[in-house]
Amino acid sequence: MIQPAKPDLVTVNIDGKEIAVPKGTNVIEAARLVGVDVPHYCYHPKLSIVGNCRMCLVEMGLPAVDPATKAPVIDPATGKQKVNWIPRPQIGCGTNASPGLHIRTTSPMVKDCREGVMEFLLINHPLDCPICDQAGECKLQEQSTGYGRGYSRFIEQKNVKPKRTALGPRVMLDDERCILCARCVRFAKEIAKDDVLGFIDRGSYSTLTCYPGKKLENNYSLNTVDICPVGALTSTDFRFKMRVWFLKQTDSIDTESSVGANTVVWSREGQIYRITPRRNDAVNDTWMADSGRVLFKQVTSLDRLTASGSIDALVARAADLLKQGSVAIVGSGRSSVEEQFLTKKLAATFGATVSLVSRVGQGDRFLVSADKNPNLRGALVTGLISALPAPKLTELAAQIDAGKIKTVVTVNEDLTAAGLTASHLAKVSVIFVGTHRVPTIAIAKVVIPSLTVFEKNGTFVNQQFRLQKFAKAVPGPVGATDDLIILAKLAGLAVTDVAAVWKLLAAEVPALGTMSYANLPDTGLLLDATPWAALPFAEGATLHYQPAAAATA
Repeated sequence: MIQPAKPDLVTVNIDGKEIAVPKGTNVIEAARLVGVDVPHYCYHPKLSIVGNCRMCLVEMGLPAVDPATKAPVIDPATGKQKVNWIPRPQIGCGTNASPGLHIRTTSPMVKDCREGVMEFLLINHPLDCPICDQAGECKLQEQSTGYGRGYSRFIEQKNVKPKRTALGPRVMLDDERCILCARCVRFAKEIAKDDVLGFIDRGSYSTLTCYPGKKLENNYSLNTVDICPVGALTSTDFRFKMRVWFLKQTDSIDTESSVGANTVVWSREGQIYRITPRRNDAVNDTWMADSGRVLFKQVTSLDRLTASGSIDALVARAADLLKQGSVAIVGSGRSSVEEQFLTKKLAATFGATVSLVSRVGQGDRFLVSADKNPNLRGALVTGLISALPAPKLTELAAQIDAGKIKTVVTVNEDLTAAGLTASHLAKVSVIFVGTHRVPTIAIAKVVIPSLTVFEKNGTFVNQQFRLQKFAKAVPGPVGATDDLIILAKLAGLAVTDVAAVWKLLAAEVPALGTMSYANLPDTGLLLDATPWAALPFAEGATLHYQPAAAATA
């Protein structure tokens, strides 16, 4: 195995603390490693450096050397090498760590500079924090407590800018709050590759807008709301819905494709209000697609399935059908690893054949892949399937026509959409386990309502073969039961939670033998994909950009 090259380390001194960091590390990031927060607005670790806001001003110095001999100049008072401090403050975002660099982040000059920057930022800023959607997560609010005067020396009229300007279908602009950090402009150009945003006019009259004839309507537009440090950009869907400090945060995974973007689900009292991206540099950096942010609405959709009877009664009816033999199971690439494993155990219990439905669509080669199943690789890892599934259930249809199948169990898959006709379904007894109404339900003998990904715990394996876990954000509706419990009862297994399933997984699935759900890191765990390297997977997504190199001041 080839070992990665070790980074070239340099030693820097930050507020009297020495630390070794990779050469070229941004000063803001280097300070963070020693627990020092350098305030900033325009800087973002995944965007190019512009030095707009000047909030990250710090004092910098380098060890003094004799110009002629290059020998260190020793300070007789301390016996240490003298430091030549630059007389004027420098921006931390535009400076990279170099050998011997000294940084002061709390000196009187630094504090005075930050207070001056904050005063200018607040001159025309509206005093509407009580009604601003960003309240509770606003960097301007946070820094004003440390560097704001608490009063204004500005006696002229504030410059009034446009309010409630729709930049696109999902993003609203309140330009009075904009501090011209240009994060949104750089994101649209560098990351989304949709260069539609820019500033017009000059000075305090500068205004954010779209280029003539264009809108901010790409599938990544809401990331500009995430990275806006103030309340200038807001989501039209979340706008004025809920205060963020009331919301509970739950780590989850975007299930719209096999990329497996890491997300945070924000909820209160059993209701989900928004989904935002969670940083994972190995998967999605700090971004996610807009289309994945609305998936939570399936939780309360009008076609949601619930049952009035008990789960045990439904399972008993399903068990009677399964005992007739000649069973086929249609699993799902949208089921979790744990559910797929139990699906495999169910198949083994009744000697059933197993099919999976391929779900391939249009990818964008960024964070939405052509493979729309979030856990197709999980089905391979658990051994539920040994080859890639076909787009339609043609083989199952042939078995039904040949009279070899009497009962079909489908887990969250619409059999009619997967290629089975009404004549096929009329020949078999169908057991449907799922969350929403689909045409298959009309002919199903037993319907067992289950839970969405937001209402249960589990893991997925993404296109990198990275095992990632998701957690329960809200309780399921009355009349719906965890798929894991349903499948376990049908298979005759006494397991009721993910931890119990993992004891079986670790014992029976070699690839997962040394793992447990509780110990999986938040960023996931990369599995060995060698056994499936030759399979012709649908074209995956990839981070198609490289973050722009940081410019030096």
